[in-house]
Amino acid sequence: MAITSKDNEKIKLLRKLKLKKYREQLALFKVENLKIISEAIAGKIKPEQVIVTQDFLDKYNKEFTELKLDYYLVDKKVYKSFSELETPQGICAVFAKVETKTNLKDPVIYLNAINDPGNLGAILRSAVAFGYKNIIVDELCADIYNSKTIQASKGAIFKLNIEQDEGSKLLDLLKMKKLKVLASLLNQKAHNLEEIKVKNNYCLVLGNESRGIDDEIKSRTDEFIKIKISSNMESLNVASAAAIIMHHLKNL
Repeated sequence: MAITSKDNEKIKLLRKLKLKKYREQLALFKVENLKIISEAIAGKIKPEQVIVTQDFLDKYNKEFTELKLDYYLVDKKVYKSFSELETPQGICAVFAKVETKTNLKDPVIYLNAINDPGNLGAILRSAVAFGYKNIIVDELCADIYNSKTIQASKGAIFKLNIEQDEGSKLLDLLKMKKLKVLASLLNQKAHNLEEIKVKNNYCLVLGNESRGIDDEIKSRTDEFIKIKISSNMESLNVASAAAIIMHHLKNL
């Protein structure tokens, strides 16, 4: 079925989903990437609606046909009215947010005020790559369902248990359940990563790109850790540091 007007209700919905308040209100988000959509479907997560352009169908006909999805066809002008990408593929799928719970039998990555959606997405991607299953984001983090986060995560949002924390309530629960809380911190008191030994489940806290860990999170931390780097560089990007620490802890 073809949609020819930018004022069509389905197109209006896609424009609304650019904004966090509507993503939260409607419990929906959109994905503009065929590979990420395919991975969601492979994980038995079906989209609510799919919009494509003819150029997309011409280029990706085989891959798209294999997904067996119903879709609406739009022209380039209509597509551009809601797209958030500079060079879109020409496919957009709407998904319902899925509520997941932290599995306390596995380690947890806790993200404190990660502001940049690209960094957030990269951390999610690394978490999947290194075998982590649980992510908790606090209320100060960028939105998990921001289009930039989704693009950077390469579909990781569909492969993780992701929960939102407020007022450190979930972090307090983890401590009550005896998970050791480790936090990345550039401080003389922090132990070098190579010195860290964790045998049981743990919670790894990663903080804001410029400020680091909030004071209230520091007060809940059992052990601070740092990555030994050259004196020629002050610090690492939080996404790079996250990947290094996750890889090290998973291989103890």
